[in-house]
Amino acid sequence: MLSPRPLWQASTATLLDASGPRQLPGGWRLMLLGDGSPTRHLRLLTGQPVTVDLIAMETEQNGHPYTPVEVHELQAPLLRRQVWLVCGGIPLAWAESWWNQTEAELHLQDRNQPIWSNLTRGRSELFRQVDGLALVEADWLQQTFGRCGPFWSRHYRFFRSGVALTVIREVFSPQLENWLGSTLALRQKLATK
Repeated sequence: MLSPRPLWQASTATLLDASGPRQLPGGWRLMLLGDGSPTRHLRLLTGQPVTVDLIAMETEQNGHPYTPVEVHELQAPLLRRQVWLVCGGIPLAWAESWWNQTEAELHLQDRNQPIWSNLTRGRSELFRQVDGLALVEADWLQQTFGRCGPFWSRHYRFFRSGVALTVIREVFSPQLENWLGSTLALRQKLATK
């Protein structure tokens, strides 16, 4: 699958200095801009365990037109992993990540588990830096989520000992508005700017 097309995007720095969308409900601000684990958040919100539906994990050949610029910090050859995050049989997020192939083999021991579970298995320290927020669209997202877009997305990097380990993009289902508050008007407004 190709990465979804951004309709609107902003850096985290822009959003944190109050020039970003202030109308974003608090729950969404925490989900999108916080440095916590989204799989843990999904479990807490839904009360259901998060399962990972692995779509693909393959060599990244030529990059994709909407790949985050931070992916260029990773040493080639690269591997790209795509998954659905599912709670109670409902896909609530789609994620893609880019890895140096050697690092992926080392850190993704159980490819059917969330990345956070794999990376923290040995209780080693990690730093997550949220780099950007976007509203994205793709027909296949709309089809799987069963909702109209655009969809909230964020991308971030995990660092260990000051070195970027991976770049991750997550796209969230509007179904999360049941727990986090409605953003439909804001999504439509930003997507048409």
